[in-house]
Amino acid sequence: MTNPAFIGGDWGTSRLRLFLCDEAGRVQARAEGPGAAAGDCARGFAEATAQWDSKLPAILSGMVGSTIGWREVPYLKSPLPLEQLASGALRFEAEGRQIAILPGLSCRNKSGMPDVMRGEETQLAGALRLGRSLGRGRRLFCLPGTHAKWVEVVDGAVTQFQTTVSGELFDLLAKHSVLARDGGTAQADSPAFQQGLKAAREHREAGLLHLLFSTRSRQLAGEIAKDQAASYLSGLIIGEDVAAAEALFHLDGPVTLICTPALAALYQVPLSQYGALVLDGEETARAGLLSAYRSLFAA
Repeated sequence: MTNPAFIGGDWGTSRLRLFLCDEAGRVQARAEGPGAAAGDCARGFAEATAQWDSKLPAILSGMVGSTIGWREVPYLKSPLPLEQLASGALRFEAEGRQIAILPGLSCRNKSGMPDVMRGEETQLAGALRLGRSLGRGRRLFCLPGTHAKWVEVVDGAVTQFQTTVSGELFDLLAKHSVLARDGGTAQADSPAFQQGLKAAREHREAGLLHLLFSTRSRQLAGEIAKDQAASYLSGLIIGEDVAAAEALFHLDGPVTLICTPALAALYQVPLSQYGALVLDGEETARAGLLSAYRSLFAA
C-alpha cells in the first residue's frame, strides 16, 4: 500500500463520503458522515477524519460549498472549461489541515431560466479525465439522480445544462401518494416500465401531469399489477425526462450517463436508439477530486 496523499470528499445534502487517496488517486480508506443539511460541517468532518493524518490536504465538492454547507463558494458561470474548475476553489485551514472546497456552476439554461449544479461539475471533470475522447467535440451527459442534470460539453467546456426533478418527483409520488405506494421498485426489465415509456412517448400532447394518474387507473383496470406500479411510474417520468432532453438538446449521438448502475439500467432503455456510455458516479467524483488535488496541492 502506498502512502496517502490527500482526502477527497463528495459531500451532498444528506450524505458525506470521504476517500483517503494516494498520489495516483487509489483509495486507501473510506469514511462517511452526515450530509451538509445536518449542520456543523466542521465537526462532522473532524469526527469522520479523526483517524487520518491531520497534515493531509482535503478537497471537497458538492453541497458543502452551498449556503447550507461549511463555507459558501460562489458559482462559476458557464461556459467554463472543466480544467479550470479548481481555479474557483475556496481554500482555508481547519485545525491545521488545508481545505479546498470546489465551486459549483451556474448558467442560463435552454428554457431561459437560471440553473445551478454542485457536485456534478466535479463528476464531469472526472469523466473527462477517465475518457479523454469525451473532451473533444460536442458531448451530451446525463447525470440522473434526485435532481437530474442534462449537460452539454463542447471541447471540454460546459456550455449549458438543464436540471429536472425526475428523481425527487418519483420518490415523492412513489412514497407519499396513492399512485404507486407499495408498488415495488422500478425495474428496467419490467413490462410496466416499458408501458410507462410508451405512454410518455405516444401521448406527449397530454402532458406528464395528465399521464401520471394512469399509474393509479391502470392498476384499477387490471392493466398493470400493483407491484409493478413503481416501474410504470418510473417509465412515465424517465420517458418524459428523455423526451424533453431530445427536444432541448437535439440528440443526435451517444449520451454519457454518470450515475449508479441501477439508474443507468433505467435510462439506457429510452436512450438505446442513440447509444449510451455508462460511467460510475463515485468513480468520476474521485477522478474529479484527484484532478483538483493535482491542480491545487501537488508539486
